[in-house]
Amino acid sequence: MTGAVPGPDVLARARVLAAPDVEALVVRGLEGITGRPVERASGTVPDGPFVYVGGTLPDAPRAGRLVWFHSVNAGTDALLAAGPWPEGALLTRTVGRMGERIAQYVLGWMLAECQSVPEHTAQHARAVWQRLPSSLVAGGTAVVHGTGRIGSAVAALLRACSVRTVGVRRTPGDAPGFDRVVAAGSAQEAEELAAARWVVSTLPLTGATEGFFGAERFGALRGASFVNVGRGASVDLDALEAALRDGRVRRAVLDVLPEEPPGPEDRVWRLPRTVVTSHSAGITADEDVVTDFEACWEAVARGRVPALAVDTGRGY
Repeated sequence: MTGAVPGPDVLARARVLAAPDVEALVVRGLEGITGRPVERASGTVPDGPFVYVGGTLPDAPRAGRLVWFHSVNAGTDALLAAGPWPEGALLTRTVGRMGERIAQYVLGWMLAECQSVPEHTAQHARAVWQRLPSSLVAGGTAVVHGTGRIGSAVAALLRACSVRTVGVRRTPGDAPGFDRVVAAGSAQEAEELAAARWVVSTLPLTGATEGFFGAERFGALRGASFVNVGRGASVDLDALEAALRDGRVRRAVLDVLPEEPPGPEDRVWRLPRTVVTSHSAGITADEDVVTDFEACWEAVARGRVPALAVDTGRGY
């Protein structure tokens, strides 16, 4: 459920705290928005109501007088997994231009595949001159799991390149940026996976998405490339490896992993035709935190639930 929006009287009295690792630039921005000094968290909670900006809850008792937590991250699964969420506390998150960044990351790897960039790079390392085939992204189908802000941004950019985009969500319905939206687990999803050239995951990590990409979904593919910019634990690595080895998955680009960072001996480094990047597809910038906090502050001041509020029961 979404926590209660603090009333105007509570917001007027609330102290604003920032985690010790929040950048000074962000703190100054928060002070300009709230019109009050922002205190650095010291491990103890104030006696009265307080708003907290950071990546993790303070070390003090979780209940305290927290009325609103603004996360500097887009994903809140680790935050919610740390323990029961303080009753009634509003949770908002930072998205900023992450959708745009992640969309360009996805398109960049798709273009690299179509232009044989990995093969050209390997030839260069061997001083080999040999023509390699290239193809257009236009006309291919990309199946994007997750139709929220990030998934919709990915789809919009791909559509601009004449890629057919299919969104997969819990229930069918329209979503911005997509040519078609189907329900997860439906016959329509299986049909689209079989026709896909690319499969992209932007899924958050919840009880319903853990191990979401397993033997059944990978088994439905017919040579698609897989890009994960959501959460690593949504992928069954055994199933992915099997699909890579038998060709059902042409390539994999993994920006997120179940365990980060992976050690030198981790098998992810040895998966065939796979590139692992360092959870860097959508790094949050300081200005993103300030911009999104301001939008949330304005909504709360008007008694409205912010667009970036998180349903703590669903995890997103």
